[in-house]
Amino acid sequence: MKRKLSHGSRILLGILGILGLVLGSCTGKTGSSTKEGEIAGKIVVLTHRTDWVNTKFQDYKKAFTAKYPKVEVEFEAITDYEGTVRTRMSTKEYGDVLCMVTVPPTPQEFANFYEPLGTVEEFSKIFDFVDTSTTISYNGIVYGYPINANVAGGLVYNKQVFKDAGIEKLPTTPEEFYDALAKIKAKTSAVPLYLNYPAQWTLVQWEGGRLSFAGDPDYLNKMIHDDAPFSPGKPHYELYKIMYEVVKRGLCEKDILTSDWELSKQMMADGKIGVMALGSWALGQIRALSKTPENIGYMPYPVTVNGKIYAEVGLDYNLAINKNSKNKEAAKAWAKWFATESGYAQDCESIPALKGGQFPAVLTAFKDLGVQFILGSPAKPGEEGLLDKLDKESEIGFWQAPQKIRIVDAAMGTTKESFDDIMKDWNKRWARARQTLGIK
Repeated sequence: MKRKLSHGSRILLGILGILGLVLGSCTGKTGSSTKEGEIAGKIVVLTHRTDWVNTKFQDYKKAFTAKYPKVEVEFEAITDYEGTVRTRMSTKEYGDVLCMVTVPPTPQEFANFYEPLGTVEEFSKIFDFVDTSTTISYNGIVYGYPINANVAGGLVYNKQVFKDAGIEKLPTTPEEFYDALAKIKAKTSAVPLYLNYPAQWTLVQWEGGRLSFAGDPDYLNKMIHDDAPFSPGKPHYELYKIMYEVVKRGLCEKDILTSDWELSKQMMADGKIGVMALGSWALGQIRALSKTPENIGYMPYPVTVNGKIYAEVGLDYNLAINKNSKNKEAAKAWAKWFATESGYAQDCESIPALKGGQFPAVLTAFKDLGVQFILGSPAKPGEEGLLDKLDKESEIGFWQAPQKIRIVDAAMGTTKESFDDIMKDWNKRWARARQTLGIK
């Protein structure tokens, strides 16, 4: 999926296609020939869905055990999922089934932590996104079942708040966005944009907008060979400048040092927040809390590239098997069932990875604005993992919080550096990392 509109269209057609294959072929050489009724054992399933673990997940468990009566499933819901699981992965005790965390581990390290499940070719017959995603496979081997895809970066917004503020059309430029937030602040009692700063991981959600600002699925491959990718006019600079300006202009919550993720979802559902920067995965959670779920919408980042609006589509958490699990067949049975039979993607109002699912109606604003969906191109041959290595060596941490906290702190005035100071520092780190790694 290396082009903009054509590949976005192909993705959507694939999603809306008819499922004509069975999953049995996905197991490949690593699959099990054991009959369903013979699979037995206790498994621990790690999940980030703290909100559903005692409700919806119990329904999933009931449906699964009806098919696999000899498998005992125990859920472990973790609030700081990424940080906690990464720490536990230094041991062998990280559940039997787990949502794959973002880097680390790098794709080259997948085999050290996860059980191989089949080939990319096999999985691509059943699921969308597999052939373009480096988050579940390496060297042609798949290590995680894809469940659902989301718009990687965008803005959850309350339509009634926008209406009350007199905002008649969705913003498509940063200045229009600041103007809209200012109207919310002046004309309503709602918080214009809620950062959820203390949660930290919520700041990382902004990274999902980088391809929206690039308008180029090959952007990250090009970035590897750029000594100054954080300069004015370039995607990351323009993306995080919005984060900085929102805080600098006082368009976020007043008490920025205090927040509550679960409470903020209810506040958005109740019309007490105008906007939150989150992946589209959050839509289902917030709408479920609202008495008027039709008021909860999703819009792209306010930016156009050559007159067009783009949004990146990417896989959400994928299910992997701990290679140290003592009940691998039972663990595989759960992961496979969850990916193909649970209906989780539909329950989340997200884009199903399983071929044949429906595109969620909640993303109608994207259709109305003519948004073009793109996926990041796979790494060039011989450059697999280089972006992750650069990110780690430079200590910028695309999918980590510290540098985003730095931006917010600067905007609040708690530090003396400016936004441009931070971006210049990022460029220095990046150039130095490229030199250290010998990248031309």
